Amino acid sequence: MPASPEDLFAYLDRLGIAHSTVSHPPLFTVEQSLGLRGAIPGGHTKNLFLKDKKGALFLVTALEDAVIELKSLHRALDASGRFSFGSADQLREVLGVEPGSVTPFAAINDAERRVAVVLDAALMEHGTINAHPLVNTMTTSIARDGLVRFLEATGHPPRIVAVASAPAEGAPDSA
Repeated sequence: MPASPEDLFAYLDRLGIAHSTVSHPPLFTVEQSLGLRGAIPGGHTKNLFLKDKKGALFLVTALEDAVIELKSLHRALDASGRFSFGSADQLREVLGVEPGSVTPFAAINDAERRVAVVLDAALMEHGTINAHPLVNTMTTSIARDGLVRFLEATGHPPRIVAVASAPAEGAPDSA
């Protein structure tokens, strides 16, 4: 059974990692998030669940307005061939979340450590990072260093790599 948001919060508490959570209507896209989340400070995330040609799985977390070139990302991450998106079934099986709720916090559900977690360097410039706590009806804020500690504790030490180019012209500022 995948972890619930309450399980996640209890795990963060056991690790001594401060966090705060705001509830809101379900958010499925960055565009919806911009309008409904309110004024939550910090870097807001988007997440890509990817697999390479040999089936290796990657969870890439970047700023919500980041432009990520999937055609060349495999080279930056030393993956085996170009990436494709992991299926919804594989997402549920490995990370225990539904499409629209992908989050680095889902590492708590990957006991087999099948997913390599990649955090974009630009995201890590923010002191506070915001992500869904396993469901898309809440946003959890956590310190950058707290997120890294959480991922390390789950057996997913993150790779911090510049994977995104500058935000598109006219994209909202996420700071």
